[in-house]
Amino acid sequence: MNRDLTQGPVVRTMLLFAVPMILGNLLQQCYNIADTMIVGKYLGQNALAAVGSAFTLMTFLTSILLGLCMGSGAVFSIRFGQKDEEGLRESVAASFVLIASLAVLLNGAAFLLLDQIRFFLRVPQQVWGIMREYLAVIFCGIAASFLYNYFASLLRAIGNSVAPLVFLALSAALNIGLDFWFVLGFRWGAAGAALATVIAQYVSGLGMMGYALAKYPQIRAGFRFCRIERSRVREIAGFSVLTCVQQSVMNLGILLVQGLVNSFGPVIMAAFAAAVKIDAFAYMPVQDFGNAFSTFIAQNYGAKKKERIQAGLRGAALTAIVFSAAVSCGVWIFARPLMGLFVDTRDPQVLSVVGEGVRYLHIEGAFYFGIGCLFLLYGLYRALGKPGMSVVLTIFSLGTRVALAYALSAIPAIGVVGIWWSVPIGWLLADAAGLVYYLRRKDRLFSWDFPDR
Repeated sequence: MNRDLTQGPVVRTMLLFAVPMILGNLLQQCYNIADTMIVGKYLGQNALAAVGSAFTLMTFLTSILLGLCMGSGAVFSIRFGQKDEEGLRESVAASFVLIASLAVLLNGAAFLLLDQIRFFLRVPQQVWGIMREYLAVIFCGIAASFLYNYFASLLRAIGNSVAPLVFLALSAALNIGLDFWFVLGFRWGAAGAALATVIAQYVSGLGMMGYALAKYPQIRAGFRFCRIERSRVREIAGFSVLTCVQQSVMNLGILLVQGLVNSFGPVIMAAFAAAVKIDAFAYMPVQDFGNAFSTFIAQNYGAKKKERIQAGLRGAALTAIVFSAAVSCGVWIFARPLMGLFVDTRDPQVLSVVGEGVRYLHIEGAFYFGIGCLFLLYGLYRALGKPGMSVVLTIFSLGTRVALAYALSAIPAIGVVGIWWSVPIGWLLADAAGLVYYLRRKDRLFSWDFPDR
């Protein structure tokens, strides 16, 4: 189903478009969590620490491709809003060649630098063997991640957020089933969990590609389009590269924090691995709402509907704040039972893991409204053709987070708690910077200076 976001009630239209995206990514988080739960429950604390640290690394690598796909999606949405089918076809051809080439290079670099990862992330010796085994398999799924994210971004840009949900649901169910089979049945350990994920990723990636090419003639036409216009490549690069920088900087900051967390040993690593999964699951809906909001803004920007954009801004901000407040209450209340999903709480040796994870969730969970507003700001500037501002806000947020994490954790009286507090401080400072920029540049943001063809 394709949805024209330039028509209909503003908030209802955004929510109807966002719901399949939210459900899809919640499913994705479910099978990420399934990996972590099975590993933590049946393979032990060191395996949980290894897979959690590897997940942070993979999030960074795939964020590079995701950023490129999201940036291209903003261009697709603008062309769709303009009803410019020729421009859409040309953009599809240019973006696929550009991003696929970079995906191949990224995959090669990941395998080439595999053994250097331990030193960069400061992984303890007792964890590295398991982590290396996991990474050697999981890196094989980078190409599949590209295929899924590219075609999902393309379909969402033209108003179809349901198909990505369907393929992700199939992938999630397959991943969870294979996890149990490979880890508990065949006893393949962490490598089995990685293999289950890779197989599921290829099912969703290849399935999305096949569906898009079969269902949409304009997409097939884009792939048959032999001549790639230089102007289209520049346009795609202008949106995609900056969005890629924004996504990768965000996750590089998290990766640097992961290295700092690793220096505190396996207990803190395991607590962080479990708590981060809960954290991501909690604010994932508002992140997807921010992406849906970005598509809404981009389509209406292409259609030059300023009043509709401004109504969307007000409605989206209120929706994000109310949702974030509700989730914050839930995470605060249920932090301990949630941590118990990932470790065997009957084992006295893991009680410290649970306690540290609960402390992390109480601090982060109180400030989810901060990350909710930040996702809206990212989506707004990306949709209005100002992805550079999203990069600035990301650097501001993550730079503050990394600097404070290292500075505060070095104080003996604060220690690892300083890492936890650095996150919401970074969110709130970036929110303030993004809002000030919007208020000062509001008139210039709606200049409609993109090509009209």
